[in-house]
Amino acid sequence: MKKPRILLTNDDGISSPGLWEAYRALQEIADVMVVAPAAQQSAVGRSISIFEPIRADEVTIDGVKAISVSGKPTDAVIIGLYALELEPMLVVSGINIGENLSTESIMTSGTVGAALEAANQGTPAIAFSLQVEDQSDKFQDPRFYQRSFERAGLIVREVCSRVIAHGFPRGVDVINVNIPSVITGGYEITRLAPKLFRTGVEKRLDPRGRPYYWINGPLCTDAEEGTDVHAVVKGNISVTPITLNCTAMDAMALMSRIFPPDRV
Repeated sequence: MKKPRILLTNDDGISSPGLWEAYRALQEIADVMVVAPAAQQSAVGRSISIFEPIRADEVTIDGVKAISVSGKPTDAVIIGLYALELEPMLVVSGINIGENLSTESIMTSGTVGAALEAANQGTPAIAFSLQVEDQSDKFQDPRFYQRSFERAGLIVREVCSRVIAHGFPRGVDVINVNIPSVITGGYEITRLAPKLFRTGVEKRLDPRGRPYYWINGPLCTDAEEGTDVHAVVKGNISVTPITLNCTAMDAMALMSRIFPPDRV
């Protein structure tokens, strides 16, 4: 029986150990093609390269041929779908170094951004992220990240196997999976929490006395029951169904009264 094809990408770059753990996990159940950014692209969201050309070079990593893309995660997805014409049944993005939880995070995450781009282009997608215990790990060179992705890889294979077997859920465009650093429970279907960080800005002065700023802020330690943040805090694997439709449907009637269909 022919294996289904999966396009595998990420935002940590083509050399990230999380990407290759996902590859090893998925190759047992699928024909996997890696198309990923050449370098670290975290927090670029769903940005796309429209003002510069994109290079797509074939590389070999650990004996596996892959495509290294000189652009964003969304660029990698578009190259895979349209330039390489891979026609995957599923796009997988990750395994990301660091959790991608809450509405705040999925709007900026390159990992989730790649999955959203795939879904918008008509291919369902799953994003996988692994919680880090030390937030500074998100800012180190991914190639030298020391934590094992083996358990996370098993979850990638299990989740994708179930989706392949049962089909992608109707009405869902992206499945966002967040794996706790220490798993003490099971799967939990969740909704997005509103925030992952308590945003702050730190003002500093350069050697000439001119101000500059760092956007910072600590992680939210918890959130409401049923949210992705709370699930991961409990040690559960958060599985969040996401839709591309951002329309506030509950407000449509009120908006029609505020803006009646009269001539301007």
